[in-house]
Amino acid sequence: MRPDGRATDALRPVAMTPGYVVYPEGSVLIEMGQTRVLCNATVEERVPRWRVKSGHGWVTAEYALLPRATQERTQRETSGLRGRTQEIRRLIGRSLRMAVDLRHLGQRQVIVDCDVIQADGGTRTAAITGGYVALALALQGLVAAEIVPPAVLRRQVAAVSVGIVGGEAMLDLCYEEDKGAQADLNIVMTDAGEYVEVQGTAERAPFDRGMMDVLLDLAEVGIRRLLEMQRATLCGEAS
Repeated sequence: MRPDGRATDALRPVAMTPGYVVYPEGSVLIEMGQTRVLCNATVEERVPRWRVKSGHGWVTAEYALLPRATQERTQRETSGLRGRTQEIRRLIGRSLRMAVDLRHLGQRQVIVDCDVIQADGGTRTAAITGGYVALALALQGLVAAEIVPPAVLRRQVAAVSVGIVGGEAMLDLCYEEDKGAQADLNIVMTDAGEYVEVQGTAERAPFDRGMMDVLLDLAEVGIRRLLEMQRATLCGEAS
């Protein structure tokens, strides 16, 4: 039995609240169980120096964990980013860039800030899933203003965690499951079923190719549900 009574192939309860903050061009609060991540997308009419005169835009992301997002206070990263934080923000940025045709974005960039306000496992995957919605809302505004063409947003992207807990493959691990997992994977996919990133580690014992296939199939089931929720959130906002 899982801590919250879910089936092994069940997501935690998911909610996406668009427009959670009024100032950014795109904003959404994503909740996956007790994990809550605020994603805000900012459009800037400039690009990094190395991107100037390329004719292409840029999408990047930042990630932060609020001090009491965790069970014990986490110290603010005021003297430089920890390695984990840098790795997660790069993952989010890589994943969200897969959703955008940077040629159509022009000489502007979108920065997606992902701030974890409560952490109970799966913060990076929630940030990617919610970050896509914030990014899409920001780009919808540019399309509506006829600043960029609709083709700027070329595909959906979502992510979920899977793992082996007590010898069983499980979807969308909470913290209690994650800390005792025999293996832990983060999977990022597009709406076409393509893989953007697969991060996986055996924590206690190695696992075979058969179990890897089981985990990938389980992740796809969860991601397809998340993609549907993204579409529903964006359609509701548009209407």
